[in-house]
Amino acid sequence: MRSYNPDLTPPWKRSAPVPEVPADRDLVVEEVATGFCGAVIRCEAGTVTLEDRFGKHRVFPLEPRGFLLEGKVVTLVRPAAGPARPTRTASGSVAVPGARARVARAGRIYVEGRHDAELVERVWGDDLRIEGVVVEYLEGVDDLPAIVAEFGPAPDARLGVLVDHLVPGSKESRIAAQVTSPDVLVVGHPYIDVWEAVKPSSLGIPAWPVVPRGQDWKTGVCRALDWPDNTGAAWQHILSRVTSYKDLEPELLGRVEELIDFVTAP
Repeated sequence: MRSYNPDLTPPWKRSAPVPEVPADRDLVVEEVATGFCGAVIRCEAGTVTLEDRFGKHRVFPLEPRGFLLEGKVVTLVRPAAGPARPTRTASGSVAVPGARARVARAGRIYVEGRHDAELVERVWGDDLRIEGVVVEYLEGVDDLPAIVAEFGPAPDARLGVLVDHLVPGSKESRIAAQVTSPDVLVVGHPYIDVWEAVKPSSLGIPAWPVVPRGQDWKTGVCRALDWPDNTGAAWQHILSRVTSYKDLEPELLGRVEELIDFVTAP
């Protein structure tokens, strides 16, 4: 006999069905249990990541009836598979679907800090894996000549270095001038910090604030933009707005491309 499992819950106690809504990027919802309100920035198997207006991220399970959309209870679901893979990488290069990462080259690209490395990975990550180029960060360039000497650059192990605020007369320019090996290329952008290499328009601000000398630049930016005094959260907010090379200033784009070409040259 066919099994029969009737729902014995009284009608007045049964939950009314709620709509299922795809958790598309930038959809603004409120999580029912915590009241956390934010835009969808990522949806993976079983979870969704929201970002509030201060740049804070929270991860929530995709539970039934777990969110409010325009004040109404909904069930968020993972979006359906999108169209075919893009034909271009985030850097604008031609995509190579299914390409395996190349074994890492002996050459390297050094950047000043973690934020620089994360930004380079966000835009050029696919290209770097195909070329087998590893990016490492230095936590500053004060000891750059010694770091270069320890690396031991050679024609088959070239070193590229990206420096913040590399302008005439700066401390950074004096340090860079001490590196003279033909197998090392030191280039830089004019910005005090790599944050400024992200176009203001991508962040919805008119311009990057001018921070008085003697004040920590990142802290000053957060205060001028009325962001919480949490530079880590501020950076995650900035990075989340970068989806391709179009979100970056040309002064950074050209220098990174130059370094990749230098390190991968035969």
